[in-house]
Amino acid sequence: MILGDHHLADPIVFLAPMAGVSDRPFRVLCRSLGASAAVSEMVTSDTRLWHTAKSRNRLDHRGEPGPRIVQLLGNEPGMLALAAQENVASGADIIDLNLGCPAKKVCNKAAGSALLADEPLVERLLRTLTAAVSVPVTLKMRLGIDRDHLNAVRVATLAEAAGVAMISVHGRTRSCGYRGEVDYDAIARVVDAVGIPVLANGDITTPEQARAVIQRTGAAGVMVGRGAQGRPWLPGQLRAALSGRPIPPAPVGPALAWLVLEHVMALHRQYGPEQGLRIARKHIGWYLAQNRPEVDRRRFLAIADAHGQLAALAQLFGVSAVTASQPDTSLQ
Repeated sequence: MILGDHHLADPIVFLAPMAGVSDRPFRVLCRSLGASAAVSEMVTSDTRLWHTAKSRNRLDHRGEPGPRIVQLLGNEPGMLALAAQENVASGADIIDLNLGCPAKKVCNKAAGSALLADEPLVERLLRTLTAAVSVPVTLKMRLGIDRDHLNAVRVATLAEAAGVAMISVHGRTRSCGYRGEVDYDAIARVVDAVGIPVLANGDITTPEQARAVIQRTGAAGVMVGRGAQGRPWLPGQLRAALSGRPIPPAPVGPALAWLVLEHVMALHRQYGPEQGLRIARKHIGWYLAQNRPEVDRRRFLAIADAHGQLAALAQLFGVSAVTASQPDTSLQ
């Protein structure tokens, strides 16, 4: 797959944009473990809000390997164009438009997947974006606002005509949220309708599923979201499976211990010890649920300081204690 100046080797497995999850430490970690690319958390297109700590962290791509993909959220062409230009000036290699988020607080502002109800506006937004920047513009979307209004094929067709370089399709509607089965046949219809690459997204959590989804949809690759929570090595495993190579085993023992500890330390550095502690809790919960389900996660949620969090993890995994200031060679 060629996106602008970036040639991505087959097979293609992207880490999906996930608000509150796919921040810089997690993106860098997933890339180091084999993901083809990683899309940022959605960033508001209202540049007046970029002074907040949340936006500053979401716009942070220091040390991140290319392609650096920034996902924008908004419904006003001028704002989106300006936000895209500002991000490209700051090092973004690709701009992605969010037409996939089903969250009420997003859809109530006529953004995210709510935009699928207004195809003329979607076309205007995409044409404005592709004209505003010289880097590729991509699109992440759902099948429609509900099962009675499936318009993913029409939206994909107008996106291709507007100059969009790639489309990622989550095989559910806005009203589905994350409930119910993913409609991979609907994704296949999008693949058949356009000549640009399409990534299939939704409930891809095992190598077997990835192979089946590619075979069923004909997609150029897959995009993995929630399946990578607590398993940042999953995209790399899927790439190996899709290429026919031996699937690297999930880390265990000291390898797992240091991966978790380095990720938590990177979160402490990114956000500071207090906020980093809080953000790390959900990742620790996912790591334990996926890899140490016998451990009572509640005691880790009660830890109130960053050093204590690291010490408790080190004790759990039976490795030497670490500190939040210890150098980290993998997640800088």
